[in-house]
Amino acid sequence: MCPLQYLARLGLLAAWAAIGVPAGPAAAASTLVVAQQTVADEKAVFATVESISVVPARSRIGGTVIQLEVREGDRVTAGQVIAAIGDEKLVLQMKSLDAQIEALQAQAKQAQLDFTRTEGLVERGILPRVKLDEQRTALNVADNGLRAKTAERAVINEQLNQGQVLAPADGRVLKRLITLGSVVLAGDPIVTVAEQNFKLRLRVPERHARYLKAGDKVRVDGAELAGEASKRGVIDLVYPQIEEGRVIADATVEGLGEYFVGDRLRVWIAGGTRPAFVIPSSYVTTRFGIDYVQLRKGDQTIDVPVQRGRDMPTPSLPDGLEILSGIQVGDQLVRP
Repeated sequence: MCPLQYLARLGLLAAWAAIGVPAGPAAAASTLVVAQQTVADEKAVFATVESISVVPARSRIGGTVIQLEVREGDRVTAGQVIAAIGDEKLVLQMKSLDAQIEALQAQAKQAQLDFTRTEGLVERGILPRVKLDEQRTALNVADNGLRAKTAERAVINEQLNQGQVLAPADGRVLKRLITLGSVVLAGDPIVTVAEQNFKLRLRVPERHARYLKAGDKVRVDGAELAGEASKRGVIDLVYPQIEEGRVIADATVEGLGEYFVGDRLRVWIAGGTRPAFVIPSSYVTTRFGIDYVQLRKGDQTIDVPVQRGRDMPTPSLPDGLEILSGIQVGDQLVRP
């Protein structure tokens, strides 16, 4: 070796050392032994986002809508005033009862004065005792009449208070059914409120229904969640009736987020089981449109073309990828 080649080799070794590349043989790459495993044969179905319950906020009295505080999409809390209904007849009845109460109060006051005066005259023997009994009866009649009118006024006042339409539950207003100035009857719905606890309603073809049962896992694609990670849920209820060739089922998925009621999502359900090869996607490289894995054969590592399947993420293997062909049981894969 000439001196120039020796110096060049020393410079190359120094450069490798500076960037952290080992000068000796490469460290052994991580390997994976291929094994066949049983996976759920997932089928893609569409599900709609629905509220657990949609309840109407109803008017308790008839009248004219004089106030409306909410519109579609607004959040409400249970007991919140969302509208007010006025009834002019109730206002007129209230004024009439106020006038009658004032008259009865005057009568009761006069009856009390007459009773006190008669009681004094009876004690001095000027009037017979029967007059005292008559005045006591008149006083009782006046007091009872006043209490009756006061109770009647309280009933009318409560009816006026019931003109306030209250939200039946926490949630979001789906639809406003009336406008200001509308005439409503007692029991008419004013708005519909959807609770914020969402569920997924699946419509599964009947050929897959025999595999579907409560407690099964479902998976929502990450692409359906605005780029988020895939979410998993559980089927709560499978309805026993087939409608238009489809079985209806409800599933609960935590953290669905702010979805529109009626939004359609693609959901994967289990349609039985089958054997498959599932490996981490980091073991697969793509060159010129062809997927390869590195296979160890003795002391050599060769590139083998494979046919890529769909992604099969699991809690233990978030980047799981199904390989349809190109590898066999016992093959040793090398991470690129």
